[in-house]
Amino acid sequence: MIIDIPEGKDPIGYVWGEMVPGIGVAAAAFSLSVYEHSTLGLREFEAARLRIAQINGCLFCQDWRTERDGQKVEPEFADAVTNWRTTDRFDERARLAAEYAERYATDHHGLDDEFWARMFEHYTQAELVELSMSIGSWLAFGRLNRVLGLDTVCVLPGH
Repeated sequence: MIIDIPEGKDPIGYVWGEMVPGIGVAAAAFSLSVYEHSTLGLREFEAARLRIAQINGCLFCQDWRTERDGQKVEPEFADAVTNWRTTDRFDERARLAAEYAERYATDHHGLDDEFWARMFEHYTQAELVELSMSIGSWLAFGRLNRVLGLDTVCVLPGH
């Protein structure tokens, strides 16, 4: 970790909430709103989120599983995300979410008419905007955690 964290402080809580409160608190609120207000299904949400976590290399993000109404994706889901092109665990919405996340992060200039036609066969415009905002949040904040080394010192409860 490249940021000095005061003794006894949670690294993510400190950096996100105390170090730069004018920005960190707003960033945390945006990050949390993605989870609290999402209308996307859990599988497509997690397919996109985990693909960004894998690309970012954020250990905390890769270990995290979103829970909705007591439900989480199955333990093998992360492997399916890695293999989104060929997995039989995904419906077309989840597969497109993983593809969009990957391309958003690595080749956003290559999103062409063919891709958008496939997306709009399965997603509304509002869902696409929501997915885009979510992916942007995960890309920025997961990468922040990874670049600053915060992900290497944070452990999820029960791990």
